[in-house]
Amino acid sequence: MKDYEDSVAFLGQWGRFQQVVFFLLCSSIFPNGFTFSVVFLTDAPRHHCLVPEVNLTQDWHNASIPIEVVNGNQQLSRCSRFRLDVVRNLSAQGLVPGRDVNLTDLEQEGCVDGWSYSRDVYQSTIVSEFDLVCGEQWKQPFTTTVFLLGVLVGSFFSGQLSDRFGRKPVFFCTMAVQTIFSFFQIFSTSWIVFTILGFISGIGQISNYVSAFVLGNEILTGNVRVLFSSLGVCLGYAFGYMMLPLLAYFFRGWKSLLLAISLPGLLYIPLWWFIPESPRWLLSQGRVEEAENIVRKAAKWNKVDAPLVIFEDYGVHVDETKTNPKEQHNVFNLVKTKNIRNTTFILCLLWLTLSMGYYGLSLNTSRLHANPYISCFLSAAVEVPAYTSSWLALRYFPRRLSVVSTLLVGGLSLYFLQLVPESLSELAVALEMLGKFAMTAGFTLMYAYTAELYPTVLRNTATGTCSAVSKVGSSIAPFLSQLSGDFEYLPYVVMGTLAVVSAFAALFLPETLGRPLPQTIQQMHKRQSLKCPFITRRGHSNPQVLLQSRL
Repeated sequence: MKDYEDSVAFLGQWGRFQQVVFFLLCSSIFPNGFTFSVVFLTDAPRHHCLVPEVNLTQDWHNASIPIEVVNGNQQLSRCSRFRLDVVRNLSAQGLVPGRDVNLTDLEQEGCVDGWSYSRDVYQSTIVSEFDLVCGEQWKQPFTTTVFLLGVLVGSFFSGQLSDRFGRKPVFFCTMAVQTIFSFFQIFSTSWIVFTILGFISGIGQISNYVSAFVLGNEILTGNVRVLFSSLGVCLGYAFGYMMLPLLAYFFRGWKSLLLAISLPGLLYIPLWWFIPESPRWLLSQGRVEEAENIVRKAAKWNKVDAPLVIFEDYGVHVDETKTNPKEQHNVFNLVKTKNIRNTTFILCLLWLTLSMGYYGLSLNTSRLHANPYISCFLSAAVEVPAYTSSWLALRYFPRRLSVVSTLLVGGLSLYFLQLVPESLSELAVALEMLGKFAMTAGFTLMYAYTAELYPTVLRNTATGTCSAVSKVGSSIAPFLSQLSGDFEYLPYVVMGTLAVVSAFAALFLPETLGRPLPQTIQQMHKRQSLKCPFITRRGHSNPQVLLQSRL
């Protein structure tokens, strides 16, 4: 069977057709950058127990909330107050708090009348809306976890649906799911309703990203494909991510923010008439005529002449298979043979590690700076050089070497964090941003690397499955900060250790630099070489293998 890229080489790599597909698919990723809106939606404003307007002097009203010491700083207690009936009696007697009465001797009670929330940063969040504080504080990270579990489910099933029904319909359907259910969250009457709608929105959130990514990888060729997979879609995501704190700054209520991030999805409806189905996928389904029609339309857009028969070899292949039942490929093909199974397991470990690191550091932005909007922007801005670096790495360096390097840089920078004294807070922020840079670059490399390892019939299933596994890591990330306890840097040690272990495992993956995308599982088998590139079978260094691994 003639290679697809050879069959469509007459189109060129950067004609009008490729430009339209490239920029439209990149722009469709923009709303995916709003993923971290949960940083603002679930943030807890400063709060303390509400003290009702009762017959209290101003002194007793101000002193009715106990003072606590947190991390060396004094602040009002968030979850308790002095018993109101006792305070009222002392106030009626004309006693002065702190002078006539020792406040530490007074009995305390919970926030039986609710809480008072500061509005200096937010007008409202779901925390202040549904009182997700004190005994209900666990719901703050759990809200994010449920959303990311929806992303997990969407990643897993969208890949298989896309391989079965096509890239284009799944892409637009999941985009609609994301837009509609994000909008419906505005009308949530309880935390449970908000969380359920967030779960469904999460199903569409990553699904359209994966579908758009695979669609672009299969339509575009050569260096343009590398540019799209490593820089194009990622910068579209980063641009949306950097716009998020700006929107959150102007829309400080959680309902108005949700409205601002859901409405842009409506702008992508007209793209249905401009973004084509993947010719590669159509060919894998035996729909040669439809694939040729798309390529001929592309030839007109690019003002080049198309051959009389574009996919002649594919036509012969289809004729030969008409008498045989068409084999259906699913997620079980990813573990069917030893070589493919080993590749799948290693990739799942890498995706899990990079996702946990990426989301763990991204959701930790509130600790970087007192202003959450600046913190979020810093976290988003560092992704631009990370994506640029990953594009350069994919273009000029071996995939395996690039992935191993980013994992080691990310892991070691997180280890070094615990060695930084408190007086050098800027250095700690720099190391954390270096870790975020490395995890982001590695995450980007994995999308392209995974797509290059698997054949067309399994590519979206493999990408979706690996993405689903990675969401297990991202679902754990919101609770990582709770591991700190007596050791503040334990979350960083966990993420760093996983990164170093994954770097070693990545050494056993096949190299794909400069090789065409496999079309069939048989072609993937021929490319498997799951052994350390630096060691021969006898365990001695092999300079020739080392040289070949770097070419």
